[in-house]
Amino acid sequence: MEKHTVTEKDAEKLNSKKGMRVLLSQKPYNLSKAVRYLDYEKKLKKLQSELVKLQTWAIQNNERVIVVFEGRDAAGKGGAIRRTTERINPRHIRIVALPKPSEEEKTQWYFQRYISQFPKAGEIVFFDRSWYNRAVVEPVNGFCTDEEYTIFMNQVNDFERMITESGIRLVKIYMSISKSEQARRFDEIKNDPLKHWKMTKVDEKAQELWDTYTKYKKLMFENNKNGNIPFKVIRANRKTSARIEVIQHILDSVPYDKDLKI
Repeated sequence: MEKHTVTEKDAEKLNSKKGMRVLLSQKPYNLSKAVRYLDYEKKLKKLQSELVKLQTWAIQNNERVIVVFEGRDAAGKGGAIRRTTERINPRHIRIVALPKPSEEEKTQWYFQRYISQFPKAGEIVFFDRSWYNRAVVEPVNGFCTDEEYTIFMNQVNDFERMITESGIRLVKIYMSISKSEQARRFDEIKNDPLKHWKMTKVDEKAQELWDTYTKYKKLMFENNKNGNIPFKVIRANRKTSARIEVIQHILDSVPYDKDLKI
């Protein structure tokens, strides 16, 4: 077994039912990793309690909040959304992951089908991918024309100004992973029969088109500088630390009442 340096404080954490459960669930046993996971769960619980306050504040004050998650395939967007939403009231949130547009939607203004998903008073909406599909995924995979892409890039900052000027709180998160980590996660998905559904035709080409995705990602960030809501880039190679950073950014971005009694 690999040796790990464990402090007296770490030993106290491991010498509990939860500590032993975490340690024994990992093979090969890794004391340092088990301690990190226990610390992560403690931080997560604290941040999730703050999310409950944020949601209560939003409900009481008829606030509307949109949180946009973007990032490469397998970057952990879904997992981060699950950890963000698992302790808050499901009646006042929605998770939106739109399929490809219908023939009717293709004839509409591009942003129209996203607007129809916007929050009502007291609601938080999480977009697992958003209108920014047209900034990266669509041009990379040939799902839009050059003209459609240019129109989007010319309109998106004004569109988001209209969103925020209407009183909606907008938070934008981009989850970033390395090429090797994406490849590792794809292999994990392919080898797990319970995760096969996660692998799409677009995902299958992601490694081959890595550099093209990088090009359009950079163009998106450069264009975003002309707007009023920047993306928060989260380094997501380690899922646990990424989830903590995601939740912390949401809490930092929405001016909820931190002293609210619930």
